[in-house]
Amino acid sequence: MAEVKIVPVAPAEEGMRLDRWLRRRWPHLSQVQIQKLARTGQLRQDGARVKADTRLSAGAMIRVPPLPEGAAPSERGQRTLSAADIAFAKGLVLYEDDEILILNKPSGLAVQGGTKTTRHVDGLLSAWGEGPGRPRLTHRLDRDTSGVLLLAKTAEAAAFLAGGFAKRRAEKTYWALVEGNPKPAEGRIDLPLAKVGIDDRERIVPTTAKDPAGRPAATLYRTVSRAGPRAAWLELHPLTGRTHQLRAHMLAIGHPMLGDPKYATDASRDASGDLKLQLHARRLRTPHPSGGMIDIEAPLSREMKEGFARFGFELSEAL
Repeated sequence: MAEVKIVPVAPAEEGMRLDRWLRRRWPHLSQVQIQKLARTGQLRQDGARVKADTRLSAGAMIRVPPLPEGAAPSERGQRTLSAADIAFAKGLVLYEDDEILILNKPSGLAVQGGTKTTRHVDGLLSAWGEGPGRPRLTHRLDRDTSGVLLLAKTAEAAAFLAGGFAKRRAEKTYWALVEGNPKPAEGRIDLPLAKVGIDDRERIVPTTAKDPAGRPAATLYRTVSRAGPRAAWLELHPLTGRTHQLRAHMLAIGHPMLGDPKYATDASRDASGDLKLQLHARRLRTPHPSGGMIDIEAPLSREMKEGFARFGFELSEAL
């Protein structure tokens, strides 16, 4: 790398630490080198100085200076996938053309890797090869959330789709089973959210507009069906894309999602039993890079089917 580059932060990288973001691209960089680059002002986010542990914002522009010798761009996911892994990855495809790829992400599969995560969507994308045509993540789903995941197959498509999410042109519909019955049955939640804790103990909590750590967050909800007083099936539309937004918002209004170990109450744990997280990215509608609209639905996951069976919900109720 012989010159300064300005690299955008993708929506899927919202909240990622700067040092981790750099090592994903240039794995030969040491922590000491990254800290020195930050300390001397060579690394910047939207023109402002940053620390190595700065959390990045989606859409921000990161100034990356000429890097130390030996630091070469990473060939992310460049590893040999087994035939079973390739077949698994290809089996997730809901739609594919020359510019986009849409997967039906299963519950339990992380979108990106981490310290304790070796199998994830990002790594499985090697099933489509390496180089410029390797699909790129455009947004994220939590590990235990199933459903529609949109990827780009070209740099131009990635920029277009990322812009769609940033400018709220993308319409995302989630289905969730929650404890109790929200009243009113439909509405809007406007509640800023902030991160507290670190690593495995990190949580998203409600805060106020005056809190500098808080980020604006808004969610529309509508009750599709009820199973007596214990549970309800909701349709959720996030108007912003904060980490764990839907889960934190539902807990905040007193109706946590069933099967959620992190954002739970005694009542939701009791109603959940052995169910896994009851949150499914059901539908995505967004402009296509070549014109027209993408409008696609993901069939219910096994985990959501178990929840529907437990409480007697039928797909026909959503029509």
